[in-house]
Amino acid sequence: MNIFITGASGFVGGAATRRLLADGHTVRAMSRSEKSDAAIRALGAEPVRCSLDDVTAEHLRPSEIVVHSAAYVEAWGPKDAWDRINVGGTKRMLEAARSASVHRFIHIGTEAALVHGQHLRGVDETYPLAFQSPYPYCRTKALAEQAVRDANTTGFTTLVLRPRFIWGPGDQTLLPVITLIAKQGKWTWIDGGRAQTSTTYIENLVEAIRLALTRGTGGEAYFILDDGQRTMKEIVSAMAKTAGVELPNRSIPSWLADGVGAFCELLWRGLHLKGDPLLTRHAAMVMARDCVLNGDKARRDLGYMPRYTVEEGLAKMKANTRFS
Repeated sequence: MNIFITGASGFVGGAATRRLLADGHTVRAMSRSEKSDAAIRALGAEPVRCSLDDVTAEHLRPSEIVVHSAAYVEAWGPKDAWDRINVGGTKRMLEAARSASVHRFIHIGTEAALVHGQHLRGVDETYPLAFQSPYPYCRTKALAEQAVRDANTTGFTTLVLRPRFIWGPGDQTLLPVITLIAKQGKWTWIDGGRAQTSTTYIENLVEAIRLALTRGTGGEAYFILDDGQRTMKEIVSAMAKTAGVELPNRSIPSWLADGVGAFCELLWRGLHLKGDPLLTRHAAMVMARDCVLNGDKARRDLGYMPRYTVEEGLAKMKANTRFS
């Protein structure tokens, strides 16, 4: 198949590109710079110079399938960034794909599209999207997902894959941030790290992408998960250990973390401070709320089963860190 990928120079898109190329597919990928060109070519794919702001049908032809994994995932940034990239960019990709006669559009969504600050416990894909979420990332991912699902028509199949807490070798953000904060002596749990969470190992997500090339019901969303659930402290501590870092037990209550996050955001916006706040409302919320999801639908419709256990994923992370 001829596949076009957005976000190929990132964690998810890069892993998907490597696997799809290994499967014998032709992969072309969105690239915004010479640096991205080089990263995409190093994977073995062909870079196509465009962005979510200006992509057209000509950039996508002759692709049959689009895997849209690019998004603005940061908890902090310019006020318009989430809407411009996550919502506007997704809508432009959909329009370009339709005009280019792409027949399948696979959108990498997230459980964050359901979140407005509450616990999620045992929820499935019937749970409502959080269009009014106070967190820009969550709100815009909800709007983007709805646009993708609404675009499904005869001849243009759209699917949404929803991983939760993506982790594994090649992670460019989560583990580096954890280890940096720990080495600075600033790591602090929220509520002792006891929040329960589902997770998604990167290669398990890639397996779901492979399945979604030919399977799944158009207009539907699917949670893509590892087996079981863990506390935040269990999974984050285990990840840190793969990099040789022991996290301290220091903790603050969630009510205090929520307040500190709100205060930091107000301070940074009000004083136009550079860099990221010490803590954001979104980061505080993610670490303190349960997020346990039901992945039965993906198993039923996609035939998805996790290829790797969490223990196997951690072993791969440790090996990757040791020899990188």
